[in-house]
Amino acid sequence: MKKTFVKDIQERDWVDAPFLVRDKIIGMAKNGRPYLTIKLMDCSGEVEGRIWDRVDELSARFNRDDFVQVAGKASVYMGKMQLVLQELDRLEESVVELADFLPVSARPVAEMVAELTSLVEGLAEPALRTLMQAFLADHDFMAGYTRAPAAKTMHHVYLGGLLEHSLSVAVLADDISRRYPDIDRDLLVVGALLHDVGKVAELRYRRSFEYTDAGKLLGHIVIGVEMVDEKLRTMQDFPLELAVHLKHLLLSHHGQYEYGSPKRPKTMEAVILNFLDDLDSKINGVRTHIEREPDSESAWTQYHRLYDRYFYKGQALRPAAANLQARPVERSAERPAAALENRRTGASRSGFSNTLADQLRAKNFDLPGSERQESKDE
Repeated sequence: MKKTFVKDIQERDWVDAPFLVRDKIIGMAKNGRPYLTIKLMDCSGEVEGRIWDRVDELSARFNRDDFVQVAGKASVYMGKMQLVLQELDRLEESVVELADFLPVSARPVAEMVAELTSLVEGLAEPALRTLMQAFLADHDFMAGYTRAPAAKTMHHVYLGGLLEHSLSVAVLADDISRRYPDIDRDLLVVGALLHDVGKVAELRYRRSFEYTDAGKLLGHIVIGVEMVDEKLRTMQDFPLELAVHLKHLLLSHHGQYEYGSPKRPKTMEAVILNFLDDLDSKINGVRTHIEREPDSESAWTQYHRLYDRYFYKGQALRPAAANLQARPVERSAERPAAALENRRTGASRSGFSNTLADQLRAKNFDLPGSERQESKDE
């Protein structure tokens, strides 16, 4: 039977398909009867399932992180798709295609590992190159580094996301170091490759994406510094000052204390890494949000809770823009005098723009820190 994916579910569809259980919550209705809320997921997204009847019987059949075959009708409730389930049975992992249930990076792992190896081989600083080679030779580490997501919800939320994000930041670091020759290029690139390395142990990503106990108690920044320090202790004559600067990059890459950063950036490399990490994570987060609605007729996405806004996708204004360009421009002999008077009184277009900019700033249109907000919320 062909798999029905979350993204393809339409209102009033009868859905009979396998999903992965991301969460399972028993609640109590107003009439005193129990009901079950299940968060079902596959590689295309997530949908909520509700069980109103035979709650105890069906609940006993499965647990969180199990694969289940469900049958029920799709309906939209309060703007969100929901499945009202009639049947549910647990499935063995051997009968499902794992790639159908967890999102995966569009970039092949082998391609990303080749790029990582090339970046390491291109390091001119021998100590940093030896350190990164030690990480590359650690098979257990690489198994996690190439599989882990970069975050639980905010950006690069798919298998291979951590490596994809780290490479993207490292390439940006390499590019910006060419524009500012006084930057320590090798230190910045290695800092980019290792800044989120603790997420290998902070997150659980075998079936669903969750925080480990160590992740909740320590966080990826502390775990990452410990991982780097463990490798440094196996190396002889690694420059102490270089080690301190590298650890500072990891400790400060979230930028501000309120975003979970133990230290604020105090070197140029740390300042740059903070901004590049934020830039790449936001680009991916917004792009992913937009791509969730590729077939929508609206020019705007649905509301993004953490970014606190809708995002413009661009289709609807194109005809309007064309119409504006086609309209003839009326010219008047009075225009120059009027423009002069506007400049004298401050009622010019630039004056309006400044006023508008002030209004936008007053409304605080800055994006919140992406993974920093996630870390703060956690």
